[in-house]
Amino acid sequence: MKTKYILLYLFFLTIGSSCTNFLDESDRSNFTPDNYFKTAEHAQSIVNASYESLRMSASGDYGGTPYFMTDFLTGLANTRVSQNVNINNIRLVVNNSDNEYSKAWWNASYKGIANANLAIERIPGIEMDNTLKNKCLGEARFLRAYYYFNLVRLFGNVPLVLVPVDASSPELYPDQASVADVYAQIVADLQEAEKFALTWGDESGRATLGVVKALLGNVYLTMAGYPLEKGREYYALAASKLKEVIDNGTYYLFDSYDDLHNPDIENRGEHMFMIQYQSGTSVENGMQYLYLPYNMDISYYSTETGSIVVLDEFIESYEKGDKRIEEKQFYFTNYTSNANREEIVPFGGYYIYKFFDKEAHLQTAKSGMNHPLMRYADILLQYAEAQNEADGTPSEAAYTCLNQIRKRAGLPEWKNLNQDEFRKAVWQERWHELAFENKIWFDMVRTRKVFNILTGNFDNYVGYRFTYGPSLSERELLFPIPTSERKNNKKLSQNPGY
Repeated sequence: MKTKYILLYLFFLTIGSSCTNFLDESDRSNFTPDNYFKTAEHAQSIVNASYESLRMSASGDYGGTPYFMTDFLTGLANTRVSQNVNINNIRLVVNNSDNEYSKAWWNASYKGIANANLAIERIPGIEMDNTLKNKCLGEARFLRAYYYFNLVRLFGNVPLVLVPVDASSPELYPDQASVADVYAQIVADLQEAEKFALTWGDESGRATLGVVKALLGNVYLTMAGYPLEKGREYYALAASKLKEVIDNGTYYLFDSYDDLHNPDIENRGEHMFMIQYQSGTSVENGMQYLYLPYNMDISYYSTETGSIVVLDEFIESYEKGDKRIEEKQFYFTNYTSNANREEIVPFGGYYIYKFFDKEAHLQTAKSGMNHPLMRYADILLQYAEAQNEADGTPSEAAYTCLNQIRKRAGLPEWKNLNQDEFRKAVWQERWHELAFENKIWFDMVRTRKVFNILTGNFDNYVGYRFTYGPSLSERELLFPIPTSERKNNKKLSQNPGY
């Protein structure tokens, strides 16, 4: 049976051979749930397996990654990979339920949830150090919430599976839960995770108390907007939770944009939560060559796909003097030739430099650079937005958060704005700071607004026309539930329009 709800203790397919390193390769063992969960190492290994799902991939893909899915529905990019139907159907707003990226998000998320469910059920019965036990349980609760937060925003009403499932389980073919019920469970998991013995910082890359609180703040902010529209009360909850993260002082903005892809300072400072990679193993970063211009021979990688070409109009929407669009800050338009490092190769367009691993491109074609999922810059902007919405006017603290981002970009500080002006200033800063980090489309959906890169206004989501032609409809407020899932579980209803 192929349905992803069976899950059949999927962690046994991903369990690490080293229980203390969640980068390790899979150990194809003969363990079963009944004979396995006996030691602290077993507890750690099942949590490790849940992290593994962050490194999702799509079958039959070329020149892309599922993490591109939301970025191509922002209307900010072109691609040189004409044969990638996953990218092009999304970008051209003709997407359908056979898209492999939707399937990859769905499968990876439920695999991570399955392993988290095993951890939450089985770890309490293991005799082990209580501090470590609580840490494992806190991470498992966070991961389950994280995966469900992605699922509910991408697909809307999704099955809410909270226990391990096998072929005899009543949850084998679950009904879809309401969006409200999924959010309620996400909040409950994160509030429970707050109670466990997580540290504020962890340079190993595991979830921390700060990351838990930051995600809960993001959840509240999203619940305040569409589709739940809980309004001011939830903006206030978001502001309060995000302020806890800011006031703790563990996290900070990097002084230089170069530090965003400096392998020596991963999992700290601005990098709150990242996908962990390791060069020379089966868990290398496979995204590096995707950001390169098509076949320009600037990299040690033999493949350069040109997967994302940033639209000139988006670059032009940045303010004059913004450091983020200076060469080799967030974007780049040229690089030295792989054949002759004294020769400069112009690309004829803008490509993403945020995630550029210099060592991999110049020497090894093997990248262990982690990929960011949560940055402190995002937290500052979320807080500024939430506080302004909750109180009806921006506070000094909100201005400080917003202006920290602008100061680093070399831009003048904002002041004396009313609520609506401040709201739009924060939204625009989010587009320019967080573009191509899987943030912007989620902002578009929760606010129902799109930044018009030609006019600088924020237009309604439904009916918004991209600069290259296609328009967004109400259908694009969600992605389609994969065809294969609906074939396997007849209880699943497709999202409208697909």
